[in-house]
Amino acid sequence: MNIFLYVIIFITGTVFGSFYTLAVYRIPKNIDIVKKHSYCPNCNHKLGFFELIPVWSYIFLGGKCKHCKQKIRIRYLLLELLGGISFVVLALALKIDAFHLNTSTLILYGFVILYLTAIILISGIDKEYRKIDKRVLAYGIIISIIYMIYLYTIDSTSIYRYAIYLAVYIILLSVDTFVLRKYATDSYIMDILMLLNMILIVSEAQIFIMTVVMALLAILIYILLRKTLQKNVGNKKIKFQEIPIGFYIGASNIIVLFMMTFITNYCI
Repeated sequence: MNIFLYVIIFITGTVFGSFYTLAVYRIPKNIDIVKKHSYCPNCNHKLGFFELIPVWSYIFLGGKCKHCKQKIRIRYLLLELLGGISFVVLALALKIDAFHLNTSTLILYGFVILYLTAIILISGIDKEYRKIDKRVLAYGIIISIIYMIYLYTIDSTSIYRYAIYLAVYIILLSVDTFVLRKYATDSYIMDILMLLNMILIVSEAQIFIMTVVMALLAILIYILLRKTLQKNVGNKKIKFQEIPIGFYIGASNIIVLFMMTFITNYCI
């Protein structure tokens, strides 16, 4: 029974993984992610049912568009597999058992998936365009607020610190909307601060601190590697403005979140 449950979880994860690739491509281009049918970006061929099955369709089509034979980037397959694996790993971390299903654990699992969706989309878009999409960020904040209300309802958790985080977000959003835009100033750093605030609402202080430290270390390693390549190969000089900070923060948060969930449920 557990095997059957985890197969369903894996398949669901691959579907989400497929959605993530679609959303990261479409959202920055302002293409509808719900109503517009999936299509080949090379020839605009509308994909049929068997071309939309995650993982299987890539293997079945040999990694090529059925219509124009254009190669499909392997990252689509890898992200779908990663989505499935991540869903399974998270379920294992939370000790989800088909024979002992716990309502609160399932609700937590659902909230984590919705939160990870925001983090993954923000990270993916930032990696491609070095831009924090405010629509996805707003979605993440809404999920965070709903989670905050849920915790207050079931555990009578103190809502004051969450209220402070929410107030900080409103202040940052106001500055970004009414001050920075007025003077046409780049708001990327302000968006990063709002992303960190969103993570702080959902994550505990320990997870937040570990996320920031890991992200800074990852950025430092990236800069050192690039400088090494510049000396050996003569690549163009890296600029701070080119570093997708949001991507490193998001990736670090996902790693820390999974790691701490496993430690909490299996080692403590």
